[in-house]
Amino acid sequence: MDIDVLGELAVRENGVSVTPTAPKPRQVLALLALHADRVVPVAQLTEELWGQRPPRSARTTLQTYVLQLRELISAALVHDTPPRTPHPAPPPALPRTSRGSGQDAPADGRRSAKDVLVTSPGGYLLNTSGGTSDVREFELLAGQGYRAMDAGDFAGAARQLREALALWTGSALAGVQTGVLLEMHARRLEETRLCALDQRIEADLRLGRHRELLGELTVLVSRYRTHENLHGQFMLALHRSGRRSEALEVYQRLRGALVRELGLEPSAALRRLQRSILMAHPEPQLEPVSRSGERLSRAG
Repeated sequence: MDIDVLGELAVRENGVSVTPTAPKPRQVLALLALHADRVVPVAQLTEELWGQRPPRSARTTLQTYVLQLRELISAALVHDTPPRTPHPAPPPALPRTSRGSGQDAPADGRRSAKDVLVTSPGGYLLNTSGGTSDVREFELLAGQGYRAMDAGDFAGAARQLREALALWTGSALAGVQTGVLLEMHARRLEETRLCALDQRIEADLRLGRHRELLGELTVLVSRYRTHENLHGQFMLALHRSGRRSEALEVYQRLRGALVRELGLEPSAALRRLQRSILMAHPEPQLEPVSRSGERLSRAG
């Protein structure tokens, strides 16, 4: 099974889409896909679908949605090839295209819908059988990029992080009606994307690609009006491109947005950068970013 959630939800079994169009079954599949190869308790599925006040028929209705998903999976399995050999034991380092921790296929190589969408004690599990997941791929590539940054390999970091970010085709879980749990996961994924984007831009700045970044950063600061990291990087890129007055204007626009929308002044790091540009210091620097996202605290 192949799963994409970094954009439009797309779940494929044997290359055939099993993504329903009905909103509620789509919600169920999205939550199972985000926790692929792990049991999702019935309580969590119920909360996602109906919040804190589920109807009395919640469990029966959930079972109906699971049945609908299994019908789609069964239709996809009809297209399966003749019996396959069982999956071998996974090697210590899984290849990028096979990172799942799903259960092995039956010995005869044939699976039923219940082998794919498994009923477990207290919940359900989506068994990928070693299929792909764009979230797992993103986390793998982003982790490699962060390690390259820590090692001072900025070219390698930029390459790995750019590849990770290319997996995003839109907002996470686009087209899915989200309850409280899916909304939380979508926000978490967006934060991981912003962190990877911040580090990729940082790597490009360290490689002297400031002019190449100007167009991208122009769009980003318009979208994230109170995101201090992106504004600081834009200021730095403008300054290094000989556009000092524009860099100072970016600071003033950020300050206005922070005061107006959040009642805050820019951080000390941004104020130091602004003073450095104002005094025409040759090489102002942004303060280092930690992986936990301290400089992302005012992202907006």
